[in-house]
Parts: sequence; structure tokens; C-alpha cells
Amino acid sequence: MTPIETLGLALLHRVDPERAHGLSLLALRSGLAPLPGPVTSLRLATTLAGLSLPNPVGLAAGYDKNASALAALVRAGFGFVEVGAATPLPQPGNPKPRLFRLTEDRAAINRFGFNNAGADAIAARLAAHPRGAVPVGLNLGANKTSADRAADFARVLATCGPHVDFATVNVSSPNTEKLRDLQGAAALSALLAGVMETREGLARRIPVFLKIAPDLNSDELAQLAEVALASGVDAVIATNTTLSREGLKSAHAGETGGLSGAPLFEKSTRVLAQLSRLTEGRLPLIGVGGISNADEAYAKIRAGASAVQLYTALVYQGLSLVAEVARGLEALLARDGHATIAAATGTNRGVWL
Repeated sequence: MTPIETLGLALLHRVDPERAHGLSLLALRSGLAPLPGPVTSLRLATTLAGLSLPNPVGLAAGYDKNASALAALVRAGFGFVEVGAATPLPQPGNPKPRLFRLTEDRAAINRFGFNNAGADAIAARLAAHPRGAVPVGLNLGANKTSADRAADFARVLATCGPHVDFATVNVSSPNTEKLRDLQGAAALSALLAGVMETREGLARRIPVFLKIAPDLNSDELAQLAEVALASGVDAVIATNTTLSREGLKSAHAGETGGLSGAPLFEKSTRVLAQLSRLTEGRLPLIGVGGISNADEAYAKIRAGASAVQLYTALVYQGLSLVAEVARGLEALLARDGHATIAAATGTNRGVWL
């Protein structure tokens, strides 16, 4: 972590977490954050569902909900960036406070509830961002008051799809009531059919990902894997935040919402490995949940991931973590004699099953 980051994070941690979130985005837009630019090499460059990535370390959705800091984020060292979630109509989200730091646990709990400016405003910002070497994707969500939440995902894709490199169907957020019900086999099949039909109507075909919860049991995960393979989604992101509170020490442990950060690492990696076994390499997987260093990113890859995403660890370690993880991954690949990320994917899956 650079001295500027150390000072900046110390100041941000003195204010309310949601205000700090907004201030960090403002700092990015203002050019106050040091950005390393592209981080890549022959070992790190990889492909994911047809996308060319300079490295396999991505930004998870939820940080830049409204695509307001894209110009800076694509220079922060990420191999791909996911913004959103976006819903068809603007919505304020859940009442505040709705974001909590669990410093003792290196974690966070949020219950934002898809607060965002709406698909039209986000599409305009995405359209203004020139496409480049770092793919940019959008997390698709549903309005809380929608009469047909399944249709909302297709509506957002129709509006924003022409301006992104990939889109993620997010039915796994715990912060919109009954949203996770859409992970059931029948409901998810119907929802994905609508999304895929909309995708076919876009002038440029983009990959569609599916983001799943870490709280599925073995039977539910098997059903979800079957639906994902049958529907034609291009990758699965494993996983979203958890409702579990096992082992937490922080005073905020009892807050409702989704838990992210270090406590999620083992749970999400086990789900990732199970999904890797169930799909048998037929579907690329993206590992997310609790990654705070290169060793943990590498563990996700060896458990079955083709790429990874970061978010909560950035709250505690700053944006310089992105380049540290990417360069650390390169060293680990070289140590183990792997010429590519793909060569390492799934090589240690059995440890997590």
C-alpha cells in the first residue's frame, strides 16, 4: 500500500462507510488516486467467455453502481471491470444506515437494495466510455416494486447491452426481498430464456454471466448448474455475499444484509469447487469472495476459477492491491510451471470438495 493510500484509507475509515464509499469514487473521478495502468504479461493475459483480459483480476459489481468512475477504474490494474447493479427504473434502495465495516473480521455487511440511477442514466454513461483493452460489464438487477422482476433483467440488458462487453444476471443478492427465489430451477430457466432472447436481439452479441449465492445446498447447486448449462449462459460468478454470520467478532455482526470479505473466503471457494466438479469444465467460472492477496486468488483459480474478482479487501488495502494480486499470481504461476491461467485452473479442486 502506498503512503497516499494509507493516509487516504485512514481518513475514509473515520467517516460513515457509505459516505466513505462515495468519497472514494469522487477521489477516483478527480484523479487523486494513484493508478498503475494496465497490468499484464504473457502468463497473465487470458480469455474468459470469448473476452480478452489483460489479467484475470476483476472488480466485482457493487462498488461503481452507476458507472461514474469508469475512466479511472480501467486504469487501476484490473483485467475486467463490472459495474452496477442497474435496474430498469431508478430506486433509492433500502433505508440508511445500510453499510457496515466489520474491521475486526476484515469484512463488510451491506443491505443497499440495488440503489442506482436507473438503466437509462447508466446506459448514457456507458455509451460515453470508449471501449478498450479492459472489458467492462454490467450487473443486471430488478426493481423492488416491479410486478415482473424476471422481465426486469431483460429490460436492463436491452437498454444497456449495446454499451458493455458482458452482462451478469444477479438473482443472488440477499437485499431485495424474495429475489433469491429466482434461483429455483423453473424460475431461473424462464428468467434466463428471456435474457437470452433479448441478447440475440442486440447488434453485438455479448457474453451473459450468472451470479449465484454461497448459501445453496448441494441439491440446489446441482439444479442451478444444470440450468446454467442448459440455458447457454457463458460463465458463472461464484459467489455473491452470504447470510451466514459464523465466527464473526465485530459489534456489527448482527446487522442484516449480505456479508462479504475474509469470512466468506472458505465458503465461497467450496461452492466454486463444487460447481467446477458439476460443470466439468464446460462453463468458465469466476471466483469471488474473501480474496485479499495473491495466494487466495490463486486458490480460487486452482479450485476451478478462470478469473477472480475483488471488492471488500479494497476497503482495507486500497487499490494498489489489484496490481499486487496480479503480479503475485504471475509469480505463483511461474513457480508451479504454468504458462497460463488456464493451465492452473482446477488443479487443486479436490482439496475443497
